[in-house]
Amino acid sequence: MEVTWLYIMAFMFIMYAILDGFDFGAGMIHLFLAKNEKESMLIKRSIGPFWDGNEVWLVASGGLLFMAFPKLYASFFSGFYLPLMMVLWLIMGRGISLELRNQLDNQIWKALWDKIFGISSLLLALIFGTAFGNVLRGVNLGGVENGVSLYEPHFFFAPLWTDFAHSENPGVIDWFSLFVGVIAVLVLIVHGGNWVLLKIESPFKKRVRKFTFIIALIVLMLMVISFFIVPTVRPTIYDNFSNSKLLLLIPFVSVVALILSAIFQKMERELAAFLSSSLFIAGMFISAVVSIYPAVLPSTNNVNPDLTIFNTSTSSYGLNIGLTWWIVGILLISGYTFMVHWMYRGKIADDANIYKQYH
Repeated sequence: MEVTWLYIMAFMFIMYAILDGFDFGAGMIHLFLAKNEKESMLIKRSIGPFWDGNEVWLVASGGLLFMAFPKLYASFFSGFYLPLMMVLWLIMGRGISLELRNQLDNQIWKALWDKIFGISSLLLALIFGTAFGNVLRGVNLGGVENGVSLYEPHFFFAPLWTDFAHSENPGVIDWFSLFVGVIAVLVLIVHGGNWVLLKIESPFKKRVRKFTFIIALIVLMLMVISFFIVPTVRPTIYDNFSNSKLLLLIPFVSVVALILSAIFQKMERELAAFLSSSLFIAGMFISAVVSIYPAVLPSTNNVNPDLTIFNTSTSSYGLNIGLTWWIVGILLISGYTFMVHWMYRGKIADDANIYKQYH
């Protein structure tokens, strides 16, 4: 049952990364490319009906993590307390900026909230990416110093940064987690660009397409580099792939999906490009889960063991009951997501109505 719940949690986080990921990406596209009111409103209207519903997947994922793997939840939320508080404020910043931006017809007021919207999107992508890097790298479980645990084996405290070097007690931000964070930012720019291209009809698309294509090429280069960098931080990262060569198809398909995303952009096949970047995000997340399995939060010391799906899960009774209610919940959230995307299907035209508030 623990493995089943690992599949469920992976699915929930992947859906959040894909759905809210295009929101973050659109925000960063707005930050870098939107030069006037028309372009700004095009981007905001492309995500307007969706962004708040997409965040339901994050709330649901957190609730399920607490239910299925309470020890992991407690460890993760206490160890990354400061970054998670930053995430909370940045999520509020994005929402407030979208709601307040058009309350006053004043260019300084609008410019302020536009910057908050774009910068919040960028920092959220960066923080989530560095958190992902921390999971790949591992954390100092138990707060071990000189071979002695300072607190319980499943707890840790990660300062925001230390000396940026890989050590037994790394900070949330070091050279490796920052590298992963930058990749996450660029991936979501590509994904968000694909979404904007899919939803708008405007000459503005030319600049978005060119910018997104360049970023996609940079991501491809960084992904190739990452395949050589990750083992220097976690030498056992490829052991599961070595034990089952069939698993190598997952990262292979992911990289192919990234390449196809860039190709489809050039061909102006917008839906195919968006689906390709979605597949890339899903594939790389699954690759990461496979690479550290059965661990879900590795330890950087030799004193305390990794947190795994087996030593952090709740009872079998709880997992079985939770599965029943998850089926009910996933039908509701999936139905809502489908309904919203169906209601707001189609493109947003580049016309005078673009100045209407996105919601």
